[in-house]
Amino acid sequence: MAAVTREHAKPKDMRRTLRFLGRYFKKHAAALALVTVLIVVGALSNVLGTYLVKPIVNDYIVPGDLRGLVKILAVLAGIYLAGVAATHAYSQIMVRLAQQIVGELRDDLFRHVQTLPMRFFDTRTHGELMSRFTSDIDTIGEALNNSVAVMIQSMVIILATFACLLALSARLTAIVAVAFAGMYLFIRHSGKKSHAYFTFQQKHMGSLNGFIEEMVTGQKVVKVFNHEDRDLAEFRVRNQKLQKAATGALTYSGLMIPVIVSISYLNYAISACVGAFFAIAGIVDLGTLAAYLVFVRQTAMPVNQFSQQANFVLAALAGAERILEIMEEQPEKDEGAVSLVRVASASDGALTESAALTGRWAWRQPDGGLVSLRGDVRLHDVVFGYEPEVVILKDLSLYAKPGQKIAFVGSTGAGKTTIANLLNRFYDVSSGSITYDGIDVRDIRKDDLRRAIAVVLQDTHLFTGTITDNIRYGRSDAGMDDVVRAAKLANADSFIRRLPEGYDTLLREDGSNLSQGQRQLLAIARAAITDPPVLILDEATSSVDTYTERLIETGMDRLMEGRTVFVIAHRLSTVRNAKAIIVLERGRILERGSHDELVAARGRYYQLYTGQFELS
Repeated sequence: MAAVTREHAKPKDMRRTLRFLGRYFKKHAAALALVTVLIVVGALSNVLGTYLVKPIVNDYIVPGDLRGLVKILAVLAGIYLAGVAATHAYSQIMVRLAQQIVGELRDDLFRHVQTLPMRFFDTRTHGELMSRFTSDIDTIGEALNNSVAVMIQSMVIILATFACLLALSARLTAIVAVAFAGMYLFIRHSGKKSHAYFTFQQKHMGSLNGFIEEMVTGQKVVKVFNHEDRDLAEFRVRNQKLQKAATGALTYSGLMIPVIVSISYLNYAISACVGAFFAIAGIVDLGTLAAYLVFVRQTAMPVNQFSQQANFVLAALAGAERILEIMEEQPEKDEGAVSLVRVASASDGALTESAALTGRWAWRQPDGGLVSLRGDVRLHDVVFGYEPEVVILKDLSLYAKPGQKIAFVGSTGAGKTTIANLLNRFYDVSSGSITYDGIDVRDIRKDDLRRAIAVVLQDTHLFTGTITDNIRYGRSDAGMDDVVRAAKLANADSFIRRLPEGYDTLLREDGSNLSQGQRQLLAIARAAITDPPVLILDEATSSVDTYTERLIETGMDRLMEGRTVFVIAHRLSTVRNAKAIIVLERGRILERGSHDELVAARGRYYQLYTGQFELS
């Protein structure tokens, strides 16, 4: 078994994970203290009831005191009823408390994930992240609902039982102490092994979930390329890893109960035999022996409960470790101090900040100065690579004056989409700078920068909800008139009104009940409602037919009017009217000019346009 263990990484620091969970427990310290008191009351009532066997036998049964026996049994019933009431109370409180703590944990995890940079999402699968919100948090919830309280109760019973055993007979307790030591050593050994495998079980479950999500989402691609057999083989590999980890975890955890029960039976048999000799010899009385043997017989139950619930706690800690890994990821840095504010223009042209909906915006500098929002974007000697050793953009310089349409063409990997990522500050340049209206984008707050740039992507993502909700996603305070105006601007109003519910039509996942072109028109409407001075169109028409492309282009032409526009396109027909066409090759500008100028130059663009060189 040691050879198997060496294949796995060592478990992470459990103390660090407990400190992480402890932050949530501190918020509910008073409620947890009350629960602990009730748990102790419930546990001690059980132990005290058993201890009363000694006086019941010695003082009432042996002498034949029936009246006294009835009274002591009434007291015993009251003790057990108090224990039942305490157990019921703490279980109800713990259910609500556990769900509250899990809700806070899930809320904090989601809030933190939203602050993480795009690099984080680009390096992880959706299923891997989803498993943090589902299986990992569920295991924590289950442990808080049941396991923690049962473990505390079991520990109190074990300690109180041991104390009572010492009080009844110190000599006989030596036998129990040896049995307890054996149980403890086995639980400790098995717990370490189980924790390691539970950690890998959660890891492989996340990997399997991610693979399943990708396969279900991309099922059409799987069938088109006859990839079922290969995907099944990959699924089986991942499934076997999960199966192996789960088997290891349950193998060790499953040994706990039978081993502990066996030890407890052996302990009881030895204690009964030795106790009988002690009673005959007069070392212990009959009541003491009766109470002692009941305690010994009961020791297996709290130890079994403790060991069994410990498995769930270990699984919860493994899940908490994985959540902690995400929570310790560094949020997206934002040192920007320049903000975007509404302004009004005085008769002399001076700008003043305004709370009214003036339709005009400006950049507010840290010193209070205002710079009009115009849409002037420039790249100055930009160098960038997603990985330090692989440079994508090399000393790239270009400009787009307010209202200009700039088009990027070039082979796949030339850096076209990378420029869009840098403009939005999904990534920051390695060297050089990008300015927006003369302000370095790194000095602008990211939220404000992205509010001043709208993006229409090739892969349109729509959310479950109505068409109105999806268009309004671009500006949450937009009224219905704004939604309709944006739809008309995007040339989407006509098809929306032909739908059975019009603007109230409910979209299924990712707009699957619409065509690709209709989804694209809604994406344009969503960008239009933000009314940005800068617009990025990232191959927005590359996956639609010619007729739909004309509809989309009409919508985009309306949207682009008077704005600074960056167009990333494979179809050269969509960029002919651009102010400047920039041909990129391996992160450098190969050519720049208008369509006519580049055709006349008979360079790379001419080759692309005439079909002598194809985009790949």
